[in-house]
Amino acid sequence: MNILHIYKDYFPVLGGIENHIKVLAEAQVAAGHQVIVLVCDLSRHTRIENLNGVRVIKAGRITTAASMPLSLSQPLILARLRPDIVHIQSPYPLGETANWLLGHAKATVITYQSDVVRQRGWLRFYGPFLRRVLRAADRIIATSPRYIESSPWLQPVRERCTVIPNGVDVTRFVPSSRHRTGPPTLVFVGRLRYYKGLDTLLRAMPHVPEASLTIVGEGPMREEWQALSQELGLAGRVTFVGEVDDADLPDYYQQADLFVFPSNARSEAFGIALIEAMACGLPCIATELGTGTSWVVQDGITGLVVPPADPLALAEAITTLLQDPTRRQAMGQAGRERVVQHFSVEQVIRKVGTLYEELLGDS
Repeated sequence: MNILHIYKDYFPVLGGIENHIKVLAEAQVAAGHQVIVLVCDLSRHTRIENLNGVRVIKAGRITTAASMPLSLSQPLILARLRPDIVHIQSPYPLGETANWLLGHAKATVITYQSDVVRQRGWLRFYGPFLRRVLRAADRIIATSPRYIESSPWLQPVRERCTVIPNGVDVTRFVPSSRHRTGPPTLVFVGRLRYYKGLDTLLRAMPHVPEASLTIVGEGPMREEWQALSQELGLAGRVTFVGEVDDADLPDYYQQADLFVFPSNARSEAFGIALIEAMACGLPCIATELGTGTSWVVQDGITGLVVPPADPLALAEAITTLLQDPTRRQAMGQAGRERVVQHFSVEQVIRKVGTLYEELLGDS
């Protein structure tokens, strides 16, 4: 099978979707398929690399606008390829539209990672094209049933939707065997973008004076949130560690007592960091956004779900769990079991492969 993945970026650019594509592409190569990943380079030059058997074409980009790379090369390269399956990660208007107009795959799969939220003005122009792109897809993968129910873009094409959640390597993300001592530690992992809601978590911290917070990740909001941390007098309790090596990431979960994910917008459709934390045996606090976050985290079972942008409600949830180690342990165990049963990367790879075979069998 010849498989083509399309998105904005690929490893070594770090991000949940980028890592998801890498895991999927390398597993497909290991299964004997020919796999190409077509993304955009960070420069104006087009480069071709072979990474762990995956042919990665990085098309030169002119610039980046509204979080999307603009490239003339990527659509032209796409027009020359003849894959059996093209698999696009959405939202990515350039790749979606280019494939709709110029693609030659036997079947098109779109993983719909989230609605376009922040660029609503721009969406007034792109919206009609997006509806056509979604109607033209042979299958749309949603990462949770909640997103199909709540997305105005997926509801009209729900008969084309299949739920396949994101996955995690449950042999790499494992509970710590060490006994933790000292003050309680909270951890957040993710790109520091507006919808991650870290300002809410920082404003909650003065109401949880016994805890420290480790923030893992980099992004455009780092300086603003560091300044807020200083303003709130949290400099001694909040640590921004930036990006960390992928191999070191499990350690940051394993050194914490509680994972907090205070997202505040529908851009947070799933939360891969949630299943990484759960796989490491951490109870999680997430927010109710009408998306996959409150489907991944089962309120009262694997963690707690609170309203978004509510520092006092978040502080109360944190305090409740920090004061009850027995409950935290039970939630952590339940979270680990849920990930093993439903979110292992092996299950995701198998389900995606079965979907490809079904589509090609029908073509």
